[in-house]
Amino acid sequence: MRIFESTHIDFLGKRRMFYIISLSVIVIGMLTLYFKGIPKGIDFQGGTELQVRFDNNVDVHDLRKIMDEVGFIGMEIKTMGDNKNLLLRTPIQGEGQTVSDKIQSAIQKGLTGNNFKVMRIDKVGPKIGKELTENALKAVLFSLLGILIYLSFRFQFVYSFGAVTGLFHDVLITVSAVAIFDALLPNLQLELNQTMLAAFLTLIGFSVNDTVIVFDRIRENIRLFKNEDIEQVMNKSINATLSRTIITSGTVFLTVLVLFIFGGEVLRGFAFTFGIGIITGTYSSVFVSSSIVVDWKHHVLNKQKKLIRK
Repeated sequence: MRIFESTHIDFLGKRRMFYIISLSVIVIGMLTLYFKGIPKGIDFQGGTELQVRFDNNVDVHDLRKIMDEVGFIGMEIKTMGDNKNLLLRTPIQGEGQTVSDKIQSAIQKGLTGNNFKVMRIDKVGPKIGKELTENALKAVLFSLLGILIYLSFRFQFVYSFGAVTGLFHDVLITVSAVAIFDALLPNLQLELNQTMLAAFLTLIGFSVNDTVIVFDRIRENIRLFKNEDIEQVMNKSINATLSRTIITSGTVFLTVLVLFIFGGEVLRGFAFTFGIGIITGTYSSVFVSSSIVVDWKHHVLNKQKKLIRK
């Protein structure tokens, strides 16, 4: 099945414009991240978290007042789908179940007549939260390094460098998108947790797969069209794989979109992050990874011409 037949789009001729677009999004995202940040989940922040299901609807404002009165000032309280299912989170920690017991006791006294059931209790110490943050960064960096080494063996170093630069671009763009959307649409309730980290690692694997497909076709066409300019050969290769790229990325994106809409609060961060990653991964395979290879090849060729003239 092919969506596009014999396309002749000059993707790489517009690469300077897309460099500027990518850089602009990253700058805006990093500024948003610096000034506002992305809320950290209990995994990275540390503290105590309870997921509670009530028999009747609860006024979040009233519940927050109850928590303030017993010492949990500024407790984060979120609805999970409706006002019967709530997520309560506080950075306060204590020995054993003392914090969660105190929260439950306050709810019983403050919301009499509205029975509830604790669905989940999570407690993470500050040391564990710090270790998880460090391990998350290491996981992303080591995955990029591993891909760089692997692709260096499979392709020329310039291709592996272009691919890893594209992956690094995908991570930065996705982080920027999460920060920007969290600032503009706080009701999305996005937060940095282990589920979102899994989405980042998944998008790295997905993106590099698409890039390798494009690079494989480029390598084949370079042998077939030895006398043509590298930019023309790469444009032919991208156009040849365009249909496959759109179909693969499109079907995965639709699946993730369904997960985002119907997957509930718990999977929302994963679905949103991976969905953005699918878009940026497809985009970077064409306008970042391939463009860097073209610019590198042109730079090397220009240096060789200068040496010949001398």
